Amino acid sequence: MYRIGFGTDVHRLIGGRPLIIGGVTIDSEIGAEGHSDADVLVHAITDAILGAIAAGDIGSHFPDSEDRWRNAESFVFLKYAHGLAKERGFVVSNVDTVIDLEKPKLRSYIDQMRENLAAALEITIYDVSVKAKSGEAVDAVGDKLAVRAQAIVLLQRS
Repeated sequence: MYRIGFGTDVHRLIGGRPLIIGGVTIDSEIGAEGHSDADVLVHAITDAILGAIAAGDIGSHFPDSEDRWRNAESFVFLKYAHGLAKERGFVVSNVDTVIDLEKPKLRSYIDQMRENLAAALEITIYDVSVKAKSGEAVDAVGDKLAVRAQAIVLLQRS
């Protein structure tokens, strides 16, 4: 049996915050605003896993109204969702993602993101796809006001 999940996330970009994507700190003068470390890619994958097992979304498990999640590392959320999937008898087969960010360019960071995600999900780097797209000067991403990520995950009964 297979289950497919889709996740998406968006964060406003502001000065004075680090830009962390896929567990990698990106060299940037602006970062993502959020209650946790605002790792948009990890949030999207977490939501995709939770969706695949029909377990709500990231906000229902880690509400931003709880101070204990302030500045939390997003991999805590991902490992939790992955653990829930495993408890329900599923393993991650593969993950496909897209990051929308006007600047900076992410190409040099992508392999490290893939390694970080593969380790957390207990799969190989070849089972993790991370693609980066610019906003082509359109909408909040194109205006350098936001970063967005989308993820699809395929779970397989273990």
